[in-house]
Amino acid sequence: MISDDLTQELQRIDQIDRQALREFVDRKWDDEILPALTDYIAVPAKSPMFDPDWVHNGFIERVITDAAQWAERQPVRGLKVEIIRLPNRTPVIFFEAPATRSNSSDTIVLYGHLDKQPEFDGWRRDLGPWSPKFEDGKLYGRGGADDGYATYASISAIAALDAQGIERPRCVGIIETCEESGSYDLLPYIDALRDRLGNVSLVICLDSGAGNYDQLWLTTSLRGLVSGDLEVQVLDEGIHSGTNGGIAPSTFRIMRRLLERLEDSSTGNLLPKGFHCDIPLRRLSEAEATARILGDDVWKKLPWSCGQNGGTVLPVTTDPREALLDSTWRPSLAVTGAEGLPSLINAGNVLRPRTAFKLSLRLPPLVEATKALAELKAMLEADPPYNAKVTFKPERGEATGWSAPELAPWLDSALNNASRRHFGADVAFLGQGGTIPLMSTLQEGFPRSQFMVCGVLGPRSNAHGPNEFLHVPFAKKLTATVAEVIAATP
Repeated sequence: MISDDLTQELQRIDQIDRQALREFVDRKWDDEILPALTDYIAVPAKSPMFDPDWVHNGFIERVITDAAQWAERQPVRGLKVEIIRLPNRTPVIFFEAPATRSNSSDTIVLYGHLDKQPEFDGWRRDLGPWSPKFEDGKLYGRGGADDGYATYASISAIAALDAQGIERPRCVGIIETCEESGSYDLLPYIDALRDRLGNVSLVICLDSGAGNYDQLWLTTSLRGLVSGDLEVQVLDEGIHSGTNGGIAPSTFRIMRRLLERLEDSSTGNLLPKGFHCDIPLRRLSEAEATARILGDDVWKKLPWSCGQNGGTVLPVTTDPREALLDSTWRPSLAVTGAEGLPSLINAGNVLRPRTAFKLSLRLPPLVEATKALAELKAMLEADPPYNAKVTFKPERGEATGWSAPELAPWLDSALNNASRRHFGADVAFLGQGGTIPLMSTLQEGFPRSQFMVCGVLGPRSNAHGPNEFLHVPFAKKLTATVAEVIAATP
């Protein structure tokens, strides 16, 4: 027997003229969103962690102003757009589109961010982080896919429904500019806006990934993150490595020993038990199903270099299921930066006085970040070899991960129906190794909410790295899908 919610959902979505919906979305993307994102990519609006002088530079101000002005021009009934500013915080766009469905008291929250990761090197010769280029359906440049498009796609989805007079719940948007720094500025805004958010029943976040470009992918979990700078110092200045090597300990060797407390270098397994959690059975089942869909593409899609003797570099594991779990439900460590190391051409025979690494530790979704950070700092600084000066300076914005609640029948149905119509396949499920701090906060604050966490970061899209691109045909389909899910929301 079909429930009342499912019956009403079917009635609502049957009212949609899907040909008109697709035409509206395609036209909006071609005529407005692509030009807006081209301008957006050209602005180096790096997150505050990577641009401490962001206020003076004005790049974040430019992209948030451009996005807000674009939003104000959109044909959404009753839409109000404002840029909210708290003292000493990055700004936030808050938009509100009142309900067009009578007797609707719930709210849909749509989330995105406009700050960006830094440049990185290795871009294709004809590309660059701030040099947008549209080629073969892909818009190249930093930030288009992560996550500048989300603001434009979210509002366009609402506008597409209003264009047909399709009734919908109240929709509000939160667009931040501190996500790539850990969203440490966002929580004060959530507290300030809590009364204005209303009764949140659905959260739509378009800052996630996709396993392929052939179907809709729903993110079911996100890892947490703690990061910081680990520094080892033994001397006040560099000294001759021949005369003094063997007397003064190498800071690099001390660094290696410290990292061995944290990670098994032969496997990459993180050693502290507190950094692990039990993987829920439903997530194990999802990983199995996703592995069957993607197969070896789970690891083959990476841009591997040519390895030793002409062979290809190998992944940690070639088992697709284990690779998925390793990158979504198990902790991992990355060294993302270093200081104290001269360039190769300037590396003389000098015993260096200090070595500093930036550590990025991804945590399983159910591990509490604050506790993990305290354990990490204590472990690295305790009893340093040779009594060297060892300091670990955490970065702001540690984030606990997130595991999605079980899908309500209406949302499960809506996602599958929309995916079949716009992609020709059922929705698929994928944990993500990245972090979106707001999701766990919203789940705690609105425990009855449902979540639609999706994104355009599919194979080779390479967010944070060189040659990042936005797959525009996929983004168009995702925009239409979001519109249908909004219409189906009780």
